[in-house]
Amino acid sequence: MQQIPIYVINGFLESGKTSFLQDVLMGGDFLDGQRMLLILCEEGEVEYDETALANENISIVTVDDEEDFNAEFLLTCLKHYRPKRIFMEMNGMWNCKWMFEGGLPAGLDIAQVITIVDGSTFQVYLNNMRSILSNLFLYTEMVMFNRCTEDMDLQSYRRTVRGLNPRAMVYFEDEEGEPLDPGMDVPPYDLDAEVIQLEDVDYGLWYLDAFEAQDRYDGKKIRFRAKVMKSKRFGDGIFVPGRNAMTCCEDDIRFVGYLCKAEFADLLKSRQWIWLTATIRYEYQREYGEVGPVLYGESYETAQPPEEDTVYFN
Repeated sequence: MQQIPIYVINGFLESGKTSFLQDVLMGGDFLDGQRMLLILCEEGEVEYDETALANENISIVTVDDEEDFNAEFLLTCLKHYRPKRIFMEMNGMWNCKWMFEGGLPAGLDIAQVITIVDGSTFQVYLNNMRSILSNLFLYTEMVMFNRCTEDMDLQSYRRTVRGLNPRAMVYFEDEEGEPLDPGMDVPPYDLDAEVIQLEDVDYGLWYLDAFEAQDRYDGKKIRFRAKVMKSKRFGDGIFVPGRNAMTCCEDDIRFVGYLCKAEFADLLKSRQWIWLTATIRYEYQREYGEVGPVLYGESYETAQPPEEDTVYFN
């Protein structure tokens, strides 16, 4: 059975989703005459040009209530419209995890998820609606912050996204829709030191930066305090040194760390605290699904737990 791709554009009301989708739909890349369906899960101030969309074989259907947006609704859409592609303007307040966790009807496949964020209101949402933001970023492939200015802490915005979803690409636009480059995030530790000394408070920043900025760390030696996590599926000589990290709120704390290969791995016990000295390399690992940081342990010392067990990404 040929899979019908779904393109999801997510975000809060008035974040710019409609304008973004209109540019995508009328930009030419998808105008090949095939039947398409646009599902609107909310309606903002900007309206679609329904005549222009109809001329391009694009139908529109609106869903007003979250309880009506389900697999049965999508099946009805498939039977009635028979689309070859589906675009969704998603309501950022709805919990749609079911779509990403096996709840879609057979024949549908999520091809891409893009989240649009109004940079001018992001900090307000972050302060008051962290758990909902977590749902927004968790499954997205790309986050576009629009209406940004140079005086905003854009690196903090990026760290927030990548703390929830390390694989998400993050871009910024100014108020005129032009790309805005926030520059490289400068870490608070000495990258040129013979051994990078990582303070407890900086672990979350290093964890994100090490995945993204491989040129900074490949071949570098680092020392930090970590909790040991072991699993039979890792095999002999492998463990994960890491920390508990708060990704969005107190209810969303998870253990984060990278694989470490070391001759002394079998001497360690799970949940033991150590000071680890290791060299950072980049290799493909099945656990990552891609190339990522792998630590090669050189030495360790037993350590006391830190005063604060949880680390943060900002």
